[in-house]
Amino acid sequence: MADDLGYGDLSCYGSQNCNTPHLDRLAANGIRFTDFHSSGAVCSPTRAGLLTGRYQQRAGIDGVVYANPKKNRHHGLQKNEITLAQCLQDAGYQTGMFGKWHLGYQRQYNPTFRGFQQFVGYVSGNVDYFAHLDGTGVFDWWHNAELNREEQGYVTHLINDHAVEFIRQQQEKPFFVYIAHEAVHSPYQGPHDQPMRKEGGGDIKSAKRKDIANAYCEMNTEMDKGIGQIVDVLKEVNLTEKTFIFFLSDNGANKNGSNGKLRGFKGSLWEGGHRVPAIACWPGRIPEGTVCDEPVISIDLMPTILELANAKIPAGHKLDGVSLVSLLKDGKSLVPRQIFWEYNGKSAMRQGHWKLVMNQTRKEPIELYDLTRDMSESKNLADNQPQRVQQMQSALAAWKSDVQKTATPQPEK
Repeated sequence: MADDLGYGDLSCYGSQNCNTPHLDRLAANGIRFTDFHSSGAVCSPTRAGLLTGRYQQRAGIDGVVYANPKKNRHHGLQKNEITLAQCLQDAGYQTGMFGKWHLGYQRQYNPTFRGFQQFVGYVSGNVDYFAHLDGTGVFDWWHNAELNREEQGYVTHLINDHAVEFIRQQQEKPFFVYIAHEAVHSPYQGPHDQPMRKEGGGDIKSAKRKDIANAYCEMNTEMDKGIGQIVDVLKEVNLTEKTFIFFLSDNGANKNGSNGKLRGFKGSLWEGGHRVPAIACWPGRIPEGTVCDEPVISIDLMPTILELANAKIPAGHKLDGVSLVSLLKDGKSLVPRQIFWEYNGKSAMRQGHWKLVMNQTRKEPIELYDLTRDMSESKNLADNQPQRVQQMQSALAAWKSDVQKTATPQPEK
């Protein structure tokens, strides 16, 4: 998973600024999605949805878990939430996570207590790529459930190196590895830059506007190289045809990246906030060089992976996502369904090629778009389609009521 990588940030998605040959090759050897969506428009929500297979609102994580103790630093993914890693571990898989967690700062929320047998990375939303300090100046580099101040290096390289080592160690056993890169999230630091943060808070320096574009591409390039190394080590240990790889971004790019022709940026419920690059690859099992135009959402990955791994969820536990196995292997269309988003007072839903966007906190016009003809969401058709708007509003209200009834409460301070 990339962080804040936009729909237009890979060369296989049309980027003219950043060259990403390894991800391009992954797409050429598998399936590139044109209508894939993160379940959230920002970091924490998408990660909660990805690992639970359910809308993140059910887990009580509908916004960012902030490092600032005056906000919601005490929140996290509660223990009653069943994770993809837990299900796979129960099925006999070795589980490792490397990179960004962002689902709880307190030790009780550490990935090693949420189904991962091995964890190296950070628990905050972002760290200095060299100093490993979060946005409040707190040191944030973990080996399992303990801080590790001994390890030094560029975060992107460390994440990848540990993932490669894990694959080599587990090559004789079935394994699941979740690689959650920091790139291309701020702070904008290429591999040859210097630390920007100091312990205790405050910046040593910040990237200048003219330097951000160069750093952004360098960060993207280093992540791309790392993904190439993952593919190479799988070939080295003869696991290429036994390994399913899926790449995605947690949300759209901010204004320093590119969402192509999409409207909006990270944090928005327009397409630029949640339509993201995504690639699936499994040589010999799914078709090569395929482009998939089906609307898919990141909460679909848990049921997909569980089916591929012949792993089960506890009886009676309902997932919101659907398995993509038939779509991936045979190109079979998914059963028509509705897809929902909610963030920062706004809600949106997708029904076929129609998309509704509403703002609950301010009186703004209801928006309706035909994404087949208007992917850039430039022509609001709400006034021309009152019955469709009313039907979609009712469906959205029913969904909101359902997730609120089942939501896990977060602890008070």
